[in-house]
This record gives sequence, structure tokens and C-alpha cells, in this order.
Amino acid sequence: MRVTIEPQTEGVLNSDAGSTVRRTVLPSGVRVLTEEMPGQRSVTIGYWIAVGSRDEAEHQHGSTHFLEHLLFKGTKTRSALDIAAAFDGVGGESNALTGKEHTCYYARVLDADLPMAVDVLTDMVTSAVIDPAEMETERGVILEELAMAEDDPTDVVHERFSEQVLDGHALGRPIGGTPEEIQAATREDVYDHFQRWYRPEELVITAAGGLDHEALCQIVAQALEASSWDVTVPGEPAPRRLADGVEIPVQEGTRHIRKAVEQSQVILGGRGLAASDEDRFALSLMHAVLGGSMSSRLFQEIRERRGLAYSTYSFSSAFTDAGYFGLYAGCLPSKVEKVIDVMSAELERIASEPVTQEELTRAKGQLRGGTVLGMEETSSRMSRLGRAELVRGEFVDISETLGQLDAVTAADITRVAARLAASPRAITVVGP
Repeated sequence: MRVTIEPQTEGVLNSDAGSTVRRTVLPSGVRVLTEEMPGQRSVTIGYWIAVGSRDEAEHQHGSTHFLEHLLFKGTKTRSALDIAAAFDGVGGESNALTGKEHTCYYARVLDADLPMAVDVLTDMVTSAVIDPAEMETERGVILEELAMAEDDPTDVVHERFSEQVLDGHALGRPIGGTPEEIQAATREDVYDHFQRWYRPEELVITAAGGLDHEALCQIVAQALEASSWDVTVPGEPAPRRLADGVEIPVQEGTRHIRKAVEQSQVILGGRGLAASDEDRFALSLMHAVLGGSMSSRLFQEIRERRGLAYSTYSFSSAFTDAGYFGLYAGCLPSKVEKVIDVMSAELERIASEPVTQEELTRAKGQLRGGTVLGMEETSSRMSRLGRAELVRGEFVDISETLGQLDAVTAADITRVAARLAASPRAITVVGP
């Protein structure tokens, strides 16, 4: 079943395999979505803000990722050690992620410890102090993180490829910022970014596992009332992100980033599909056939038959108004040209010749199994709720998802592959 999520939708959205999905909008505009999973003793809860690196002002690049670090460094009532000890003391886990279009702070705890997780996460998101001394300490940590990524040629090739296919657009900027931007960031810039986006109407709370929806809403409401936010003023959820309508250019041709490493990293690709594109199910199956497993075409042709690379695969990244795809391989520098030739040939072949029935059946089995097995984790279901609310504006249960996959034909895969193959082609190489 597929359910469209309207701004003020309340109540049960769906039920799937014994679980129940519900959504409530609190008077302040905070949205709470849950999936009650009978028999689970754990809960994963996430606090989502629909702000990512693409939303940063010119003088605030890197601020979204900076905040991901700083919210763990202390609030008006808790130190960084207090935050860490709260989760360590119950055997729980807490972390955060920053994307190009959203940020999420999350925790996984036993069901009995959910009130504690709500209390701590609410405090972090609403009442972080952004202490100047802590910011200087964390500036060094982030610079080390960026240096570590720069030392990994695989990270480098993916980052540079996204810049190449999203040339000049905010989506093409690195999520963590550059070392120069982190060095230049001021406390005022980061705090202004915090004040601009961390507000009740922007907050989405999703949770999955052994929980009671009404009880969680009550706990969240109490935590918000005790926070620094004024939740006595009625509010409505912020509207979902819309495509900006800007045509994003692609730097065609080959971009070579020279690094003194033993192996070259290669990505060939171009413009892909946006997150809500109706062809996304066909795209998933195309990747399963092309480069999603050891039985895929890229793996069999590049590694098994020709011995050109150890690792090879295909991938896609999707956003509100854009997306990109790529074919990746790591190989000796002397084999780069041959690998690119094989990648190009395989892309053209899947875009012009229908996949075999055997390949289609295997790809569907792979994705069906991966989808169902992945949804056995509370963290996956929590993330699914966040994407449903922030990205697509609709909730699709597992049965509907599997039905959409089953409905894809070989002709659909050829059609979507042809869409990708027709886009301007970019090649990024990192190596000597």
C-alpha cells in the first residue's frame, strides 16, 4: 500500500507484516512518525532536520557538518561527557549523519530506555550551546576527518566525481566542506546556521521498534516543553523541499586527479534520476544486473574474465531535483584505459539490449531479499520513515515496494539504462 503524507495527516498511515505506522503533528509543528514492531526489545529513534550542505549560505559552507559534531559537545544542562555517558550507561548507541539535503541525530536503545534517549536528543537539538572553546577543539577533529578522507583514494574519486557531474551546483559541494572553509568558519556563522534551521517546524522525529506511539508523543512533547524552544506558539510543518528548476551542467570528458598511490580509482558515469522518479525501481534492478553483485556483468567481465580489477560495481545517488550514476573500478594505472573501454561497452550494451530472463529473475531475487532482510533492523525502518516524510511525501510499505520491483520488465530496464547512457559522459580518475 502507498499512502500520500499530507502536511497535517494524523493517525495510522499503514500496517505491514504485523507492524503499525503512525504519524502525529504536535501543535508546535514537530512531526512524529513511528513504526511499532511487536516483539522488539529495542528502539531506534532519529531527529531529522531537512537541512544539508546544499542549503548553506556562501559564508557558511561546512556549517551543517560542523553542527553534527558540535551538538554532541554540550548543552545548557549537559556536558559532552554527560551525553556520551547517558548512552554508554545503558549499552545504547548514538551517532549522527549529514547529507546534502538532511541531517539526522539518532540513537538505538532498549525499549525501557527510550525516554532517556528522547530527553538527551531533544536537549541536543534544541539547546546546544555551540561553545567557542569546544568549537576550536572540534575544528581540529573535522580537519583530521577531512585529511583522512583525502588520504583514501576511493573517497577522493567519489567526491571529485560528484563535483564533476553536478558542476557549479550546491549539490556538487563536499558535505564536510573544504579544509579552507572549516578553517575560516566562525562561531557566529555556525550559530546563525543553527538558529535558522533548528526550529520546531523543521524537526521530524521518527522511531521504530518496541514502542507505543501515543506514549512517545507524550514524552516528546514534555521534552520539548522543557527545552529552549518556545513550543507554546502554534506552528505548521515546513513544506517539503521542491526542485529548484536549475539545469545542472556536467563536466564532460576525463578529469585526472594525480595521487602517488599504487592503484588508480576510476568512475565513469553521468546524470541520473531524482529521488522521486518513477523509474527508480527499474534503476535499482538495472544496477543489480550491471554492477550490484559478484554475478553482475561488471564483476564477471572486468574481474572474473579479464582480471582487470579487484573491486568493481555500479551505483546511483538521488536528490530532490537531480541525481547521478557511476560505474566504478580500482585497477593498476596501466589498465585504466582498458577498464574504461569495458565499462563504456557494458553501459551501452545494457542500454540497447534487453537483459536476459535469468538476469532479471536473479536481480529481483537479490533486491527482494535485500529489502526484506534490511527491514528486519529497527534502524532501517526508522530511516525509511524519515525519507518518506522529508523526501517523497508518501509512505510505501514493504509489500508495495516488492510489488513495484516485481512489475519491472526487461524493457523497463533497457529504457532507463538508455536514459542514463544518453546523458553527458564524465570520467574521473584518481591515481599516478
